[in-house]
Amino acid sequence: MADLTTIGLKAKLSAFAKQPLMAPVRIGDGGGLHLLVKPGNAAGGAWVLRYTFGTKRRDMGLGTYPAVGLAEAREMAEEARRLLRRGVDPLAARNASKVAQAMADAQTKAVTFREAANATVKAKRDGWSNPKHAAQWLATLEQHAFPHIGDVPVREMDLRAVLRVLHPIWSRIPETASRVRQRMEAVLDLARVRGWREGENPAHWRGLLSEELPPPRKVQRVEHRPALPWQQVPAFWRVLAEVEGMGAAALRFAMLTAARTGEVRGMTWREVDMDAALWTVPGVRMKARRAHRVPLSAAALETLRAVRPDRPRMDAYVFPGADGALLSDMTVSAVVRRMNKLVEGADPDALPRWRDHEGRAVVPHGFRSTFRDWAGETRSEGREVAERALAHVVRDKAEAAYARSDLLEKRRPLMEGWGVWCLGEPIAAEVRSRSAEWTKRGRKAAAG
Repeated sequence: MADLTTIGLKAKLSAFAKQPLMAPVRIGDGGGLHLLVKPGNAAGGAWVLRYTFGTKRRDMGLGTYPAVGLAEAREMAEEARRLLRRGVDPLAARNASKVAQAMADAQTKAVTFREAANATVKAKRDGWSNPKHAAQWLATLEQHAFPHIGDVPVREMDLRAVLRVLHPIWSRIPETASRVRQRMEAVLDLARVRGWREGENPAHWRGLLSEELPPPRKVQRVEHRPALPWQQVPAFWRVLAEVEGMGAAALRFAMLTAARTGEVRGMTWREVDMDAALWTVPGVRMKARRAHRVPLSAAALETLRAVRPDRPRMDAYVFPGADGALLSDMTVSAVVRRMNKLVEGADPDALPRWRDHEGRAVVPHGFRSTFRDWAGETRSEGREVAERALAHVVRDKAEAAYARSDLLEKRRPLMEGWGVWCLGEPIAAEVRSRSAEWTKRGRKAAAG
């Protein structure tokens, strides 16, 4: 039973101060708990719990007095006794806990922003429809963030570290800077969830960075992908039609279907129904995560027949790269760049041949915008049909709740008309004739 009081303890220590100790003295509290007072330190001492575990007598330090008061020492002693009653050595348990905590602290301190970014990509990868998104995600941080904070432990990341990354690029490349900020925020959110850091996320925008940096949209206008004016498409197509290779074939098909190049590159023969003139892109490969049906014009079907093997494997890529692998995005982009190369001896400052209204060299993704302009200015199907052709999501929730049809049949004449515009009427007529003959042969073979 405890026999000490705080007042009694102070009185004993006061007496020791008046009469210096010649040897250590133990002031007992019962149950093995005592305060060990050594000569020359009569104002305080060390709390010790003496206990027996098995056949061994052990002394367990519980802190120093007066930093640890009598009541706190008694609580710690009682916790140790509870462990003893369960057959656990409290001193060994405490040492094991310290080792585990030290290892956890060391591991946490070793988690750098670079490592946390890689972990974030790994965690999010399955939710991304575009396989190249992971590479783009990391490439942005590699270029703009890692040189400043790549080796900084995430537990040490603060507002100054985030601004060290953003200040140099916020006004110069605001759109990219905004992506960098969002990705930094995601990395630090994951780090907090996994226990690698604590506290507020210093890359959070609202109420934090928004007070330090102007909104990106007010810094500089958003620049869209360079797109070829729709009036120049027939001339561009005549040149593209002469270009050989799988990259050129994929680009032709992407143009004819107004699809994203990533959707075309990942396309397999299982997704194609040649008889129904239909390509169905599964939701996992779409930006909006919804399946998208694409009506195939006669020109698009002929493009597919040109690359279709006699007995295609259903899981094989329609436009494969080397050894049947996924065709790289760079291969498709390189087709347009080669078409834009200036002839030898030409003025190096001359504008590219295939360019947008601002003189910028066009890129494959820009042909979606080209198609949209053509549809808006020359066709009567209307905005909704054109937007469905581009697989754009209806933003208005009320409208989306009722507009559930993908307007497939209305999109068929639109895509057929686009194919005619790309190829030119004479060539398009020949293609339609060949397509009809192919369909006729297919039906005869099926009837068999």
